[in-house]
Amino acid sequence: MCGMSNTGLIRDALLAGDGVVRLAPCWVPRAFLMPGGRLKLDPRDLYALGAHRGGIDERWFASTTNADNGPGTPWDEGLSYLDIDGKRVLFKEAIEELGDEFLGKEVMREQGGWNLLCKFFDNLGPIPHHMHQRDEHAARVGRKGKPEAYYFPPQYNIKENNFPYTFMGLNPGTTKEDVKRCLERWNEGDNGILYYSRAYKLEVGTGWQIDAGILHAPGSLVTYEPQVNSDVFAMFQSMVEGRPVPRELLVKDVPPEHHNDLDYIVGMLDWEANVDPEFEKKRKIRPKPVRDPREMAEEGYEERWVVYGTRHYSAKELRVFPGRSVVIRDAAAYGLIVVQGYGTVGKLEVETPTLIRYGQMTKDELFVTAEAARNGVRVTNRSGTEDLVMLKHFGPGNPDAEHLVAKG
Repeated sequence: MCGMSNTGLIRDALLAGDGVVRLAPCWVPRAFLMPGGRLKLDPRDLYALGAHRGGIDERWFASTTNADNGPGTPWDEGLSYLDIDGKRVLFKEAIEELGDEFLGKEVMREQGGWNLLCKFFDNLGPIPHHMHQRDEHAARVGRKGKPEAYYFPPQYNIKENNFPYTFMGLNPGTTKEDVKRCLERWNEGDNGILYYSRAYKLEVGTGWQIDAGILHAPGSLVTYEPQVNSDVFAMFQSMVEGRPVPRELLVKDVPPEHHNDLDYIVGMLDWEANVDPEFEKKRKIRPKPVRDPREMAEEGYEERWVVYGTRHYSAKELRVFPGRSVVIRDAAAYGLIVVQGYGTVGKLEVETPTLIRYGQMTKDELFVTAEAARNGVRVTNRSGTEDLVMLKHFGPGNPDAEHLVAKG
């Protein structure tokens, strides 16, 4: 389909849904990880892209970001598609063509697009200890730095899998020489980087904020992860669960002239943040009610901030009680994923799937435009017994979340 016809299709979708549009599932594999099997993807399809590409362990939401999975990665891997009466149009194209109508003129002028990547990731065991470069280092390879946040939704974590702990940061007193010695031992088996870090037991229903430059090795809970839309990283752990990690993943986003420069590589870390003795106190996130809980309950719902404290992104969990209907207003555009129950969001039906075949359409993911969010969207729970629950992800500068950003 040509661009002109797509623009017409996109406008039709916006009109038909009063500013709420439906998105198709976007699945992403990772060759160096083992899928956890809890994203509702049919077990027959965990390796739908071929064993050489790795198992599918991520689902990306409202994504305009390409997955950086190396040679053999399809051109549209990681990019979300709008579903318009069975026809597919890239969400990225929709933002490029009609960004003012999706995000608002002010956001498009300031941000230039939808600067958010949000996903579920689901692994059998831990991810290697790694970091995401800060802006200054990411810019040297033509990319953006990547802070990220985690929330562990109860609906997807009935089972914790093999390692529900996450190593984060470095122990106070660790030196840069300690870390450099680990990197020097890359091809000698386990390089011992985890001896210099601490694992935290992951608590379902809570989350963490991990700024760029901080080492972390996410554990085996299904994780809802809003982040800056960049796929930049550097692995610092040479072996995980007995599987070697290629050194190329340490220097994937390092300028070629610095591939063997350990001072440069260690210098990418935000050292003070990594060795902060108050790491947990400053970075663990507990949900906060959006407004007075009693008032919300009387109106038939509960809404909580589950990601907050940074201007880069924010996220809410909305729970509408059985048989209730409520109009929800937000100050900015957002994507959403339904994690429990069924009902309607605006004019569109939503339902939580039980089992999804690769390539199959679902009714659990939507995008709400800025104008529709400000005007208010009616959310109706059609179940008489079960809550309707959804997670809502917002891009940079959500005015509603500004009061939760730490000052100074």
